[in-house]
Amino acid sequence: MIELDNRTEKNYNFALLEQIADALSEGEIELIVTDNDEIAQINREFRGIDKATDVLSFPSDPFPGAPLGSIVISIDKVESVANELGHTPDEELALLFIHGMLHLMGMDHEVDSGEMRERESELIGTFNLPKSLIVRTLEE
Repeated sequence: MIELDNRTEKNYNFALLEQIADALSEGEIELIVTDNDEIAQINREFRGIDKATDVLSFPSDPFPGAPLGSIVISIDKVESVANELGHTPDEELALLFIHGMLHLMGMDHEVDSGEMRERESELIGTFNLPKSLIVRTLEE
């Protein structure tokens, strides 16, 4: 189940994100949809990186009944990447949500041996989405 905190004026296909969440976990997920300014501030505060990014994931400490964690997505990045790559903002939002969910589930493409890329690619096929950044990067 997704607890949505949409801090923008835009509306997207959040029902698709619910389907993705349900396919991956029974845990509750907080989804914050925001802009580049706020995600840059969060990135600076929690990661020490002073710039906007597309998606951030914050897993919760595990305990019985705990939510899986929080995902923060920049709608500015969603819109610009979707426009650049020729797919819809809903598709880009879903791609970033999948990426964030896999991080919440403990996967990390920066240190694994391709398992996260492989799982992301499978999910992209399952939900009939265009290739994500991580999958496109893998093919280059």
